Amino acid sequence: MGDYLVFKKARCKDCYKCLRECPVKAIEIKDHQAQIIADRCILCGRCTIVCPQNAKVVHSERDVVERLLNGDARVIASVAPSCISSFGIQNFYSLKIALGKLGFSDAEETALGANAVVIEYKKLLESGQFKNFITSACPAVCKMIQMYYPKALKYLSPVDSPMVAHAKIIKKENPNAKIVFIGPCIAKKREAFESELIDGVLTFEDLKEMLADRNIDIHDKTYTQIDSQHYFANLAKSFPVTEGIIKSFDYLPKGYEYMAVDGADRCVEVLDNIDSLSGVFLELNTCSHSCINGPCKLELNGGSIKAKSDIRQYVNKEVKELPQQEDNYDFGINITAGYPRIRRNNAPPTEEEITAILAKTGKFKPEDELNCGSCGYATCREKAWAVYNGYADVEMCLPYMRERTESMSYEIIQNSPEGIIVVDNKYNISEINSKALQLLGIHNENVKGKCATDFFNSDVIDMSNVEKSVEKQRIYIEPTNSYIDLSINILKGHNAIFLMMRDVTAKVNYEDKLKGMKMETLKTTDDVIQKQMRVAQEIASLLGETTAETKVALLKLKKTLQKED
Repeated sequence: MGDYLVFKKARCKDCYKCLRECPVKAIEIKDHQAQIIADRCILCGRCTIVCPQNAKVVHSERDVVERLLNGDARVIASVAPSCISSFGIQNFYSLKIALGKLGFSDAEETALGANAVVIEYKKLLESGQFKNFITSACPAVCKMIQMYYPKALKYLSPVDSPMVAHAKIIKKENPNAKIVFIGPCIAKKREAFESELIDGVLTFEDLKEMLADRNIDIHDKTYTQIDSQHYFANLAKSFPVTEGIIKSFDYLPKGYEYMAVDGADRCVEVLDNIDSLSGVFLELNTCSHSCINGPCKLELNGGSIKAKSDIRQYVNKEVKELPQQEDNYDFGINITAGYPRIRRNNAPPTEEEITAILAKTGKFKPEDELNCGSCGYATCREKAWAVYNGYADVEMCLPYMRERTESMSYEIIQNSPEGIIVVDNKYNISEINSKALQLLGIHNENVKGKCATDFFNSDVIDMSNVEKSVEKQRIYIEPTNSYIDLSINILKGHNAIFLMMRDVTAKVNYEDKLKGMKMETLKTTDDVIQKQMRVAQEIASLLGETTAETKVALLKLKKTLQKED
């Protein structure tokens, strides 16, 4: 069943919108990705419509149908009457011709089966055996009742859907034919499989692609008009619009108030209160505006209102042009159906287990339960149930995660080794951490709202003519006799300025001390050099005098020796 509807992992964005819209919460979040819970899903297709990322993919059976068309068996199409509005056509004949070009042996409107269903409804209503009567035409509604509202099963009509009824009519006349249903509904895929009568299902989107691939123009006016002498006016072609089933009766059996309820949420509201009702005929459909607004409809100008108008005009035209069918016509088939209860295997948590899960998100007493629905569940306790069954993560509670993030951010800022200040565009302090208070020598922690220029020279933080970040170094802070490097960043989206101060006092003192030591060393070196120069000069002077005296003595010795010679 899970193959009918899947999610694109890469496109899911943790928005929980599909979960919020799912009437039976058949979606679980794992690793930040939404996934269908197969045994809980009723295939209403609501999630495919509301997903802002278009992350939901409806499984296509196009390949199955094309294999049937390429085979030897007769393939007959059963086409939902909402084809008139989805394809923007005036009658069914043009679509029948187009389907013939695709390879279908024949095509009929599913409304033929809907007519048989209305006749059966009428018999049951006239029997007076139902306190309330719920139509069984919408397979998503039937699954919803079977899985989630067993108390309403006694009111659910024991009659086949129009698709199954039509398949039985086709099989009676063509026992060996293959049947393909074509419509805008995802839930029909599962119903077709379970019926064992339908061999394939195409959505209107599938059919549009097939026609486009073969260049078949459904609006081609060159088709031959099909003889309608064997046809009759069928009021049941009104089925795809709200109140369409009610309007399909030629008369309404007495004893009931006839109401149409469309939209999954409204169906839930009715089923929640079903036992409080009496003598009510309920035409239920999970799609808002009924089948004309099915999840796989084709988007056309005018929306659901135009679609409803198109269907009504189509039916009214047929009533004027074709003969009326005789009352209670016998199709010669048995369309009685059973809708047994479907039990789910979800374990109910105890009150202690619910309390423990709630406590993980800071909900210790009833007033802590916001029931905001941001996680996709209506109440915090519903979400706790989902967590217990593994369908949701504790962290999906957005208020809790926001509070936790803000708390974490506060702790990070307050324990940062850097001084942090945030000021508005008028330099008034909006945030300041303890390190900044320490660096600036501020002993009163209640400084929010005060102007930062009370603690800085106004020229230091003036950013009036600056667009980018600014780095300023070795700014002296007189009250603490310290030095800071200041990083100034403009937060344009918040009309604020972010100041980050790094204490460089030790570095500056070290550099000053090192510089002093260098200067002292240079002075000592200079003194040594000067002293050495003086010693050298003195030595040189002494050597000069000694050399002169030696020269004189030697000259005298020389002269003496010469005289002797």
